[in-house]
Amino acid sequence: MKRQIQALTVFLLLGAIKLPIEEAATHHLRGAKLLTKPISVSLRESLGQASFAASLGGLRSLVASITYLRAYREWENINWAKVDSLFQITTRLQPTYFNYWDEASWHMAFNAASSYLYNQDINPMLRGKLYEEHVQRGIDILKEGLLFLPDEPRLWNSLAEIYARRVHDPKKAAECYLEVFRISHNDRYSRFAGYQFAQASDRESWVKGYELLKRAYDKEQRPPSVIDELKNLEDRLNTPPQQRIPDARPKMEINHGEVGPTQ
Repeated sequence: MKRQIQALTVFLLLGAIKLPIEEAATHHLRGAKLLTKPISVSLRESLGQASFAASLGGLRSLVASITYLRAYREWENINWAKVDSLFQITTRLQPTYFNYWDEASWHMAFNAASSYLYNQDINPMLRGKLYEEHVQRGIDILKEGLLFLPDEPRLWNSLAEIYARRVHDPKKAAECYLEVFRISHNDRYSRFAGYQFAQASDRESWVKGYELLKRAYDKEQRPPSVIDELKNLEDRLNTPPQQRIPDARPKMEINHGEVGPTQ
């Protein structure tokens, strides 16, 4: 009996010593994104017993692929609630894979929102409400994805497009494009931010837009859209003649596919 107690004491002491070491190692691996966090209870319930068991066995990416394919099938069936719920599972299983977040948001903010907006079988007032709710759902998905992937330019760009094309909030769109520029160092997104600030209704935004587009102009990035928008902003800001760019206003092409003027 005495030996059993001694053995148990040694076992507990070894466990007490080992536990903080394992916790520190786990924390380090998760920080390096080499180990994912345990699956929550709510997610276990959503996945079902078989899928949850598979995910514990290291098959999270496989289960995510299955739920992604199921979401695609529900998209074909125009079952937006099911599409959203399946993508919630998919993104939680693979939170560091940006494409899942991006596509989940696109389905809500564009596909589902438009589907409700143009559905003649729904009351017009309800259509508008459902449209706004699903656009906001698309925004929320991207914001959640950015908690896991704060430096993913694709997610920032998609968020900018929703603010520009669906919410019509140029200032928020501009800030998102600036995030893309910060990460990618691609001057195109700095110009996109300038175009969006130029579409705002306040002088402070016009000044920001002018500074961004003038910077592009000074770097010899002078497509017609930059020159035209600078001319517009100079008029709005009452820029003195001697401080205006010397270029003549260009003839602009119509391109409905651009967030800003023709590039």
